Amino acid sequence: MTEASPPVVEMDGVGAGYDSELVLENVTLKIASGDFVGIIGPNGGGKTTLIRVILGILQPERGTVRVFGRPVTEVRATVGYVPQILEFDRAFPIRAIDVVRMGRLGRRGLRSAYNKADNEVVDRVMEETGMVDHANRLFGELSGGQRQRALIARALAVEPELLVLDEPTANVDPSLQGGIYDLLAELNESVTILMVTHDLGVVSAHVKSVGCLNRTLHYHGGIHIPEGVLEETFGCSVDFITHGTPHRVFPKHMKGQGS
Repeated sequence: MTEASPPVVEMDGVGAGYDSELVLENVTLKIASGDFVGIIGPNGGGKTTLIRVILGILQPERGTVRVFGRPVTEVRATVGYVPQILEFDRAFPIRAIDVVRMGRLGRRGLRSAYNKADNEVVDRVMEETGMVDHANRLFGELSGGQRQRALIARALAVEPELLVLDEPTANVDPSLQGGIYDLLAELNESVTILMVTHDLGVVSAHVKSVGCLNRTLHYHGGIHIPEGVLEETFGCSVDFITHGTPHRVFPKHMKGQGS
């Protein structure tokens, strides 16, 4: 009998923040291989800080974080990351395919030339993300949805075992957001995904597990959110969430009941 694989992400009692002020308090999270986890919560609730801790960009002040059972610094090369906001000069002459190729740098470093294997991976992820026809267009000339697909392709070029996304459709036209989530659902067939968002509607049709984060995290490894947790997280009454079909109805918070 083989030993069970460790969780993709495991956080235990994590506290983290900036300038000695905690943004995350006693966060415990365990993500299994193949999951698609959506972390929802209000702006300023710590979602981006959670990602920074998982990526090893921010060191926790307390608690432990392991990715694939190892310290984060040892496995960064197996994690693909799509940021919420990418600051760039739209006039800078870089093509979409060159942005995607950057995902290979972690595999070989800045001083090594791209090889045939790199180009094959880049071609494959451009195909997977529907960006082949836009490969030679300047990145700054792409639409918001196309830029986001290029950034997802860049993250996939890492050949990740974990894909982490921070508000993946924040700068995408609403009419194009569905296509991004459909793409993520396809990618989830082979990659574990962690996505953070403030959009409650997203979680109703696109993820397998839901967590609510506002400094502390309510996460139970499934789609059911206990009564009162949404109200506690967002600070207001939330009766149900629906986004397309099918939809999931989360339990209504009854007055006098806790989470």
